[in-house]
Amino acid sequence: MTELELKYGCNPNQKPARIFMKGDMDLPLEVLNSKPGYINFMDALNSWQLVKALKQATGLPAAASFKHVSPAGAALGLPLSEVERKIYFAPEGGLSPIACAYIRARGADRLCSYGDWAALSDPCDADTARYLALEVSDGVIAPDYTDEALEILRSKRKGGYNVVKIDPSYTPAPIERRSIFGIVFEQGYNDLAIDEKMLENLVTANKELPQQAKHDMLLSLITLKYTQSNSVCYVKDGMTIGVGAGQQSRIHCTRLAGSKADIWWLRQHPKVLSLQFVDGIRRPDRDNAIDIYISDEHDDVLADGVWQNTFQVKPEVLTQAEKTEWIAKQSGVTVGSDAFFPFGDNVERAFKSGVKYIAQPGGSIRDDHVIATADKHDMVMAFTGIRLFHH
Repeated sequence: MTELELKYGCNPNQKPARIFMKGDMDLPLEVLNSKPGYINFMDALNSWQLVKALKQATGLPAAASFKHVSPAGAALGLPLSEVERKIYFAPEGGLSPIACAYIRARGADRLCSYGDWAALSDPCDADTARYLALEVSDGVIAPDYTDEALEILRSKRKGGYNVVKIDPSYTPAPIERRSIFGIVFEQGYNDLAIDEKMLENLVTANKELPQQAKHDMLLSLITLKYTQSNSVCYVKDGMTIGVGAGQQSRIHCTRLAGSKADIWWLRQHPKVLSLQFVDGIRRPDRDNAIDIYISDEHDDVLADGVWQNTFQVKPEVLTQAEKTEWIAKQSGVTVGSDAFFPFGDNVERAFKSGVKYIAQPGGSIRDDHVIATADKHDMVMAFTGIRLFHH
């Protein structure tokens, strides 16, 4: 099959729409269920590149949760802790590595993952399919599916869940083209391999970079490669915990991603873990309630006559002092940036969210100030020398 007709483009008025291969080449993918749309395929093909690159760089299964052509989360297939099982609403019992990868990727930012496109580096198994069946999601792309997984996914959304299988051996042409306002742009495909060689230029006084931090740096950089620029990504223990995408100012990226990292950490506060929800509450409603409870707008779910809709017992307020104290306990976080930090303020903001390790291209006329700021906090910073803009 050389082309696939789509219902419409980015918006319903943009017709006709299709994906296709030039010449007599077949599409390197197969739709196994439903009818994915234009944006679905944009998410699917960008997210597949991300998880494939993560698997190649680390040797571990990888997954991503995409929305509007940027990742809400990405993760490696490492075991879930008991706290992670609770905050990601994961099922009890053993879980496969690829299932753990997706649960962690989606758990990074559950609000932004609502209605996501899932990408898996490894074949989708029943564990992963059962978890996807519980969540609000538009579709999934993977190199293959077990029979049981495919049966589960085909029953999701009354048979309307999008399932795409991609040929893992497919390599795109070395030149890519796109049209904007009728004008064709051409550039070389960004086949830059991100590996540990990029992490060798440690510019700070502290040069102790453990293997887990190296994996986290690679995860942040590969995530940024497929994130709308400007972008900054916080990572911990093999998963993104905050992605700041598509901002014009880098400090705003750093603040946005940092605030998401703080929310991820606050979801592990004892007061949040002890919330008692009403029976039968929908997963999205529970996610929204937690997000509001953590925020300064907590009265929206705690006011008299309102809290009873969500909680069995009225929770105590999570005070600003308690939040500040808890966030200060965060540590061992890695941050990556798709372009250089122009000022030390990015480092200062990252430090507030527990950042210890930084990977960024370097090249600012104020590199000396940025390095001095990192040294002040005993951070380890690598200059990769590579910009990772994505548009």
